[in-house]
Amino acid sequence: MPSLKASVGTTIFIVQNQKTKEDMKVATLKTPSETAIEMREMVMPNHTNNHGTVFGGTVMSWIDIAAAMVAARHCGRPVVTAHIDDIDFIAPIKMGYHVLIQASLNYVGKSSMIVGVKVTSENPYTGEVRTTTKAYLTFVALDDLGRPVSVPGLNPETEDEIRRFDNAKKRVQMKKDVRSTLKNRS
Repeated sequence: MPSLKASVGTTIFIVQNQKTKEDMKVATLKTPSETAIEMREMVMPNHTNNHGTVFGGTVMSWIDIAAAMVAARHCGRPVVTAHIDDIDFIAPIKMGYHVLIQASLNYVGKSSMIVGVKVTSENPYTGEVRTTTKAYLTFVALDDLGRPVSVPGLNPETEDEIRRFDNAKKRVQMKKDVRSTLKNRS
């Protein structure tokens, strides 16, 4: 690699048109639909509590797995769950019901990604479908040494994607405001 000697004795390295694989990945914008996933489960006896409905922790696990797949698909790197923002259990899911977990990327920061997840259940005998759970999770992309690494940008295209992006942006700002307020009270 060529270098120049500066007048104060500092060595300056000149890099011309050399982008790393990671730099090229980050420069590429992706749409939420490119990385969205759907996952299906069937509620079995080992998933249920004494009420005959699925354990909340089991649903949380399915949500975390689906969201992690979305985040990893977006950045092409290993990811870790950094935060579960909201998780709302709206309705119970009974044993034998089919479960659909839909996850899509809503927002990206420098190394973090916010994934929205919606869980619906279906009674396989009647066809009745209802939303049972919603959640927002934040993931951080990691380099080969386990340190945070930059992620590609997000290009929301549809009205739904743009709405989710704007809402996630507001959620990020509210979280910063709350942290700042709590920090100032300490």
